[in-house]
Amino acid sequence: MEPILKRVSETPILLPELTSSWECAHVFNPGVIYHRGLFHMFYRAQGLDQISRIGYAISENGIHWNRSRHPVLVPSYSYEAWGVEDPRVVEIEGTFYMTYTAYGPPQGQPTIAGGAIVPMVARSSNLIHWERLAPIVHGEDNKDHVLFPKRLKDWFVAVHRPRPWIALAFSKDLRDWPRERMVKLLGPRDDNWWDNVSVGANGVPIETDHGWLLFYHAYDRQRVYRFGVALLDLDDPRQVRSRPKDPVFWPEMAWEKFGNVPNVVFSCANIVVGDSVYVFYGGADHVIGLAVAPLQEVIDFALHG
Repeated sequence: MEPILKRVSETPILLPELTSSWECAHVFNPGVIYHRGLFHMFYRAQGLDQISRIGYAISENGIHWNRSRHPVLVPSYSYEAWGVEDPRVVEIEGTFYMTYTAYGPPQGQPTIAGGAIVPMVARSSNLIHWERLAPIVHGEDNKDHVLFPKRLKDWFVAVHRPRPWIALAFSKDLRDWPRERMVKLLGPRDDNWWDNVSVGANGVPIETDHGWLLFYHAYDRQRVYRFGVALLDLDDPRQVRSRPKDPVFWPEMAWEKFGNVPNVVFSCANIVVGDSVYVFYGGADHVIGLAVAPLQEVIDFALHG
């Protein structure tokens, strides 16, 4: 079996910056948006203190990058004192939104599901300065959240992950996310070989004629991470129209199999440029890679497996 997504290089496209205090250890799990002819990357970075910050880089081709010397998002509140992680970025109605994971001491009275991992939403008019809005949920460990690129029936819609499921949440203002409207979408498949323990969303869902194309990651009992795809109904994304049994991408390179966390490919970005989908991902929680495929080929696989 060959992966649908093909690496653009056998080497990473972004490495830690050894002269930097805040990104000398690891760079990984990037969110990327294509805007005005440029790729804008927001990546998770760690220095010797192991605290995650969000770095920023731009590129004309998605392979060669110019990076900012300073992060664009740093821990600023107690609930994110241990790091800001795994950004995903989308433009909706002329405003940019970043969903990121805040990691810090649990706030208030945590539930049995934890509370140190908080799914946050922020917004920006220029991709540089970010205003925090609100978390999608409180009091439980919840992450892998990303916004749909447009409102559906006047509702903002987010994918999020109450472990081990992928779920949907709905909001009128991106601040209040009613619990009663949250619904489980898809979960691990006990009888399937690669996504039988936990699943989570990758990047922004892609609107196609056949439905919303959702890239997701999952791991098995050996904790090997792989990517899969599913198609959701265009009008009602609570309905899963298709979900192939096999993955579209998995660790093969040494820098994906060995690193800070072995056997991990983890993506926060699957963007369409021209007729291709660009999937940016972290390798072994240490470096960043890029894999590409014709969009139609991915849709055909999502439909027919």
